[in-house]
Amino acid sequence: MSEPAKSNKAGRWKAGESGNPKGRPAGTGDVARIRDAIAAHVPGVLQTLVVKALEGDIGAARLLLERTVAPLRAIEPAQPLSLPNGSLTDQGRAVLRAVASGQLAPGQGTSLLSALGALARVTEIDELTARIEALEAASTRKEDAHG
Repeated sequence: MSEPAKSNKAGRWKAGESGNPKGRPAGTGDVARIRDAIAAHVPGVLQTLVVKALEGDIGAARLLLERTVAPLRAIEPAQPLSLPNGSLTDQGRAVLRAVASGQLAPGQGTSLLSALGALARVTEIDELTARIEALEAASTRKEDAHG
């Protein structure tokens, strides 16, 4: 068993310690009691909603559908796109032209531009790494020549 938490002189618990380390048992709060009270009536409520929806009650139908059927999302079909072999800037401009001309959906253009931005960051890191390695190699050669 763990030691009970000790209070300070003012009768309050020390910072970070609790007088009730196990906490309140789960399922004993007001929300749990309300859920338990409602649970027995859920089948009847659902049946009433279904009947009302079938009778033409739009609110009941909306409530049932919103809670049971996932919303439909637009799907953009994949579109082939040739990007120039030039710089990332040239490729970004090609994507913008394709969106402006209607060849690509705006969402696809956004995704491609984000991918080009990520590629630019990776390329930048690769180039910085190569430059640092070249500087370190040059520094080592100078030290070896002078040392």
